[in-house]
Amino acid sequence: MRLIPYLVMNGNGREAIRFYESALGGQVLNQLSFGEMPENPEFPLPPDAKDLVSHAVIQIGESELMLSDTFPGQPHQTGNQVTICLSLNDPEKARQYYEALREGGRVNMELQETFFSPAYGSVMDKFGVTFQIYAEGSH
Repeated sequence: MRLIPYLVMNGNGREAIRFYESALGGQVLNQLSFGEMPENPEFPLPPDAKDLVSHAVIQIGESELMLSDTFPGQPHQTGNQVTICLSLNDPEKARQYYEALREGGRVNMELQETFFSPAYGSVMDKFGVTFQIYAEGSH
């Protein structure tokens, strides 16, 4: 398992990526926009949001930094935009960590299979820390 800081930006994700590339010598490993994601009729994407960053991974030294823009229509509050991503390669382990962290906390997104992960979810623990649980690998 790896713990990865995950930054949630307010529409300035591309600018943040360029900044961390320059300031910290980062190298973009992966970058995806909301417009490149499969369409979801339950959450229609406004045309002006298609170029916003839905997920990016930046290699900085021996570590990684992940970031995205806030999903269009979701609230963004400066000061709580840093989350911790638990990245592992075992979906069953992902479920165990998810269940343990949600006890006494609040579910932001149920752990589920997505187009990018066999098990992904988000939970705020009882101390107010938000964790994204992300199982790598094919699904």
